[in-house]
Amino acid sequence: MRNNRITPDEVVALKANEVFVFGSNLQGMHAGGAALTARLFFGAILGQGEGLQGQSYAIPTMQGGVETIKPYVDRFIEFAGENPDKDFLVTRIGCGIAGFVPEEIAPLFAKATHMHNVWLPADFWRILEKISD
Repeated sequence: MRNNRITPDEVVALKANEVFVFGSNLQGMHAGGAALTARLFFGAILGQGEGLQGQSYAIPTMQGGVETIKPYVDRFIEFAGENPDKDFLVTRIGCGIAGFVPEEIAPLFAKATHMHNVWLPADFWRILEKISD
């Protein structure tokens, strides 16, 4: 399923075709965690809470329960499918400041497991492989 498409625990540099995918808030404050990394190093724009910005892609995770995150993940998956020339390195979105656990967030990415250009954290892969058995 994964073909070594595992997002590194720490992303410090990106290749020209790579995009850093991080959890955001709808206001696009990008003040902590992976969002701050995206703003400082990968072009995330203050005030933009969703979508492609520079070499990063924001998925809102701070507005409610998991059900409120799903539409944003679905839009991301659609966007990744429309951009096969880019590799999307998904971080552990929602599992830091937002307070979710990987078991809640990983299933949202089930539709992306067969996409060659979507990379996921190792713990997301472990969860997705268990639920696909």
